[in-house]
Amino acid sequence: MLEKVELSELIGLLEERLRVIGDAEMRERDPAGQLARLQEVSEAIVAFHAAHRAKIQPRLNHFLENCSYSKALDWAVEAVEALEK
Repeated sequence: MLEKVELSELIGLLEERLRVIGDAEMRERDPAGQLARLQEVSEAIVAFHAAHRAKIQPRLNHFLENCSYSKALDWAVEAVEALEK
């Protein structure tokens, strides 16, 4: 099972991916740069998944395997909130 610090790392990566996708200014100014940054973040998510696969809960693993990153983010945020209770 992932610990809070690992879930927080994953949340940070998933949120960064959303920030890059939503950066309209960067898309207008430097679309190739935005695509490159999106690729970097996506590769970091894949690397995180590979490095932690043995500890990742089945539902989260399913979301990450299928690149359902919004669902993975929601799941991870809920998991952290549950750990904080």
